[in-house]
Amino acid sequence: MGQPISVVRKPSQTPDVVRFEINRSLTGMGHERYASAADVAGDRPPDELARRLFERGGVRSVHIYSNVVTVELEPGTKADGFEDVIRELYIHYRPGVAPSFTP
Repeated sequence: MGQPISVVRKPSQTPDVVRFEINRSLTGMGHERYASAADVAGDRPPDELARRLFERGGVRSVHIYSNVVTVELEPGTKADGFEDVIRELYIHYRPGVAPSFTP
């Protein structure tokens, strides 16, 4: 269930900042800023994406505005693999994993 998100990494003039443009809006016209994993309190799509990015590691902060995700990396962190985290936000069932539910 769910469809992958299309993700394009865009260049940034600021070292340790990487920007991604995606094919759907996560926040509408609102800005969401997360200075740390502790700032992620909700369960909306931008909250869940920020949570997953922090869990991946090497993230200093996350800013999401509509369809643009900006990630400030810890010094020395490479941006490889972040596209996969974003792309799989709405993938709920994975091959080989049985869905679990409580009746």
